[in-house]
Amino acid sequence: MAILSFIVILAYILSSSLAIELDYIHVSKSLSDGMTLVSQGGTFELGFFSPGKSQNRYLGIWYKKIPVQTVVWVANRANPINGSSGILTLNSTGNLVLKENETIIWNTASQKQAKNPVLELLDGGNLVLRNDGDSNPKAYLWQSFDYPCDTQLPGMKTGRDLQNGFDWRVTCWKSPDDPSPGDLSYGLVLSDYPEFSIMNGTKKFSRIGPWNGLYFGGVPNMKYEYIYELSYVTNKDEIFYSFSTKIDSLITRVVINQTSEHVLTQYLWDDKVQHWKLFGSLPADVCDYYGCCGAFGYCSAADTHVCQCLKGFSPKSPKAWNLSIWTQGCVRNEPLSCNVTSSDGFLKYTGFKEPDTQHTRLIENITLEDCEVLCLKNCSCMAYANSDIREGGRGCVMWFGDLIDLKLLQGGEQSIYIRMPASELEISRSHKKKVIISATIAATCGMLLLCYVIYKVRRNIAEKSKAEYFEGYVNDTDLPMFDLLMISNATDNFSLNNKIGQGGFGTVYKGKLADGQEIAVKRLSHSSGQGMTEFLTEVKLIAKLQHRNLVKLLGCCIRGQEKLLVYEYMVNGSLDNFIFDRMKSKLLEWPQRFLIIFGVARGLLYLHQDSRLRIIHRDLKLSNVLLDDKLNPKISDFGIARAFGVDQTHGNTNRVIGTYGYMAPEYAINGLFSVKSDVFSFGIILMEIISGNRNRALCHANETLNLVGYAWMLWKEDRPLELIDPNIKESCVIPEVLRCIHVSLLCVQQHPEDRPTMASVLVMLGSKMDLVEPKEPGFFSCKLPTEVSSHSDQHNIITLNDELTVTSLDGR
Repeated sequence: MAILSFIVILAYILSSSLAIELDYIHVSKSLSDGMTLVSQGGTFELGFFSPGKSQNRYLGIWYKKIPVQTVVWVANRANPINGSSGILTLNSTGNLVLKENETIIWNTASQKQAKNPVLELLDGGNLVLRNDGDSNPKAYLWQSFDYPCDTQLPGMKTGRDLQNGFDWRVTCWKSPDDPSPGDLSYGLVLSDYPEFSIMNGTKKFSRIGPWNGLYFGGVPNMKYEYIYELSYVTNKDEIFYSFSTKIDSLITRVVINQTSEHVLTQYLWDDKVQHWKLFGSLPADVCDYYGCCGAFGYCSAADTHVCQCLKGFSPKSPKAWNLSIWTQGCVRNEPLSCNVTSSDGFLKYTGFKEPDTQHTRLIENITLEDCEVLCLKNCSCMAYANSDIREGGRGCVMWFGDLIDLKLLQGGEQSIYIRMPASELEISRSHKKKVIISATIAATCGMLLLCYVIYKVRRNIAEKSKAEYFEGYVNDTDLPMFDLLMISNATDNFSLNNKIGQGGFGTVYKGKLADGQEIAVKRLSHSSGQGMTEFLTEVKLIAKLQHRNLVKLLGCCIRGQEKLLVYEYMVNGSLDNFIFDRMKSKLLEWPQRFLIIFGVARGLLYLHQDSRLRIIHRDLKLSNVLLDDKLNPKISDFGIARAFGVDQTHGNTNRVIGTYGYMAPEYAINGLFSVKSDVFSFGIILMEIISGNRNRALCHANETLNLVGYAWMLWKEDRPLELIDPNIKESCVIPEVLRCIHVSLLCVQQHPEDRPTMASVLVMLGSKMDLVEPKEPGFFSCKLPTEVSSHSDQHNIITLNDELTVTSLDGR
């Protein structure tokens, strides 16, 4: 008997000290501190918690199976409990009441009729009140999904309940220790053409944009059909957006946070490393901040000058614009006609985020042509577009007044038509000019025709002779010759839809041959005075090169002015599209990046040492590294490469060409190139793969250091791990990354003789041997070199883009 009493007492003590888990709560039950309500599948848990360093207690919902406590909803977020005396009860009217010492802290205040109320936590994270035994299991008396906090979960609505007049809006915590509502929120901004925005109080912080049938206008990369299913609903009762996952095991959430640079963030749970991984965030770049370029200005994060005026507009304040103060925006160069016989027209822009929709009019059942007519009749109408871009477009939306917050997007499909005066569109001529042109044409027609016939005869003779020479040259390389009609058909007559790249000497198109083989066609620009030299160089050098890490040349075509190179198609495009893209970069974790580094190194070693001729590439950069379907890297673009005998290792040139951010200092300054100048370029590539940043990109944050200089500074201060791309911090092997950083600094040393050969680089990357300490690198200033090559006549053309391309006009 005594033993039995001891067991009972022990059981009571244990039950009091451990959390009690409930499946649901009836009127007869309550939830106190130390007890939890668990969802049926065990995914979520409701209970009392203290956030961060706070001693206050809150009633909240978090993931049960995730070791890092991740709270997704808080009941009393603005009214904390001071101790552990909180208790949650369900009363007979079907309302939840949270009390502390008989003081009501929070309640649901539901007005729906309750018969036999039950509180249940669903496995999707939704806390619901329902009548037990109700024939409609979703006829909730109340649900937590109607009152979001800082997190949107799959199945949760964000938008507006028009019938009941309240918003489903996600609002940030004040801090990690304080879940009370902060300043930033995410939700629907109502207008005739409603859109979703991040708000700072009552002011717009960043626009996600309106729904265009496929995605939100400002976030074209939301189209992850293989992971998510997006849902946008608009009717007389509600307007909302929600998402669901196509993979049942996927755990994901969207969070708004005012204490992080990632304000609105999509997270995925990685069960392998037991960590939340960032999948996407806003603002993604400076262009995502609302109205940064003012009225009629557009933002392009990829350009040197972030803000630019639309065609036909100029900065309102040129002085402020030159100081990078863009918020005053742009004004028209010429006024609009705005009369009954208006000669205004519209200029089409594709790939832009649509402007702020506050002053818009939406008409869903008319064509785009009718939309243009309506807009043209209204002097205040500044632009129009399809409201739904699916299946060729449908619906009409018109903008009135200034166009604010335009952004040039990567991958955007939306087109917008912006109103312009005839003078800017160049669609009209004065009557006097027409008369003059007609008279001139009538007087000189015969002479022009005669000159044209003579020119064509001479040109055809010259082109035929030149083509025969080039065809003989190509035939000597045993390279297959393709028929021009075959390539034209394969690329849909070189359609812009098939354009996949643009280089200094031409455009690259994707194509498919009749047998189904996919190809990449490099089409030499007709206007390129240098192009034929590069064409023949590329044919000569790459025709007989065979290596798994070099792109394969399948053949070429020479017909008249058309000079075409046909390559194997690389389905994953160039490496820079992965490394420098905020979304795609997450797909390349450290193991893949490490294999890519090795592949590029092996390809370069083959060029320098193992091929029939010693080849110096001279333009090695991320955009010239292509990835196949298995992410194997292949070096491409040999248009400016130079070949030597096996005993020759260097040369010089009066014609310095290449990409400034990747060029070795001795080559950029004095035209001296060698295998060591390719090693320098490889070192830059290595740093960019590790950091996820362009060599010149850091100049915006620091005007004296580029990526090389920043890496050198971190190395000297014994902080090299700060260089690592945040997207690979969880997957990287620290010793491997440190060795790669060390090797990259050895490759970019100032003097060529200090740099290793590619053979040494491969040994260093693949072993644990001790490495020498690197010396100061070359080119760690963002400024252009002030010296001018002694081999040059100083006729240099310098073009500033994402990558600085330097070309001189002397002969090679």
